[in-house]
Amino acid sequence: MNYKKITETPSNYDQLEQMDTASLLVNMNNEDKIVANAVALVIPQITKLVNALTERFNKGGRLFYIGAGTSGRLGILDASEIPPTFGMPHERVIGLIAGGDSAIRKAVEFAEDDLKQAWLDLRKHDISEIDVVVGIAASGTTPYVIGGLQEAKAHGLLTASITNNPGSPLAIIADIPIEVNVGPEFVTGSTRMKSGTSQKLVLNMISTALMIRIGRVKGNKMVNMQLSNTKLVDRGTRYLVEGLGIDYDQAEVLLKKHGSVKKALDAEKK
Repeated sequence: MNYKKITETPSNYDQLEQMDTASLLVNMNNEDKIVANAVALVIPQITKLVNALTERFNKGGRLFYIGAGTSGRLGILDASEIPPTFGMPHERVIGLIAGGDSAIRKAVEFAEDDLKQAWLDLRKHDISEIDVVVGIAASGTTPYVIGGLQEAKAHGLLTASITNNPGSPLAIIADIPIEVNVGPEFVTGSTRMKSGTSQKLVLNMISTALMIRIGRVKGNKMVNMQLSNTKLVDRGTRYLVEGLGIDYDQAEVLLKKHGSVKKALDAEKK
């Protein structure tokens, strides 16, 4: 397939090694300003995905991210933050990376080139038709991600993709393609930069909107967050002070009694 890989086109800047530090940082920042506007253009596609996810989640479905390198790590990051932030079980949002967990910290050579491994990785989680698989790849050509999405789609799962090259093979496969055109990278081909930033923004939007839609947020508060450290206990206590109109000490007692902000609010407002 012949299409233009924007992520591999030359940077808008040259002679980087001759720039002073301030110039490097200002120019990088100028490029980063492009990202949010590029993401805004794909909100209709993100909306389709979140609505479809909400329907499936309410039936017990799960969200899987698959990716390699930076893209895989970003998927794992997003998935790992769902339990502490929203109190969801770890198995409801799962990130998979080419090369396995060891690839989170250290690149595994050629792992992304295996067309069959992603589906094998997904099958270990007893994948079903109410689950959703989102493939993340800046290039849109990563074999690990393409193969996983192809098999997921063939087995009746809803598929989506997050890419940075419009018209890529991955986008063509996906039921819901999310194509964020951020232009060439500051360092040519370094998709850990603008492409990675755009992926992080999109992932934030997908998972946060999903959690709100399924009732894991009340007002603007994380009422289901895990109380796993002193900071979060204090935050939860302050939420109860505000929500119930009681003093801090009373709120802290209620929070420890019920184990979550939501349970305390529900119990005390009956």
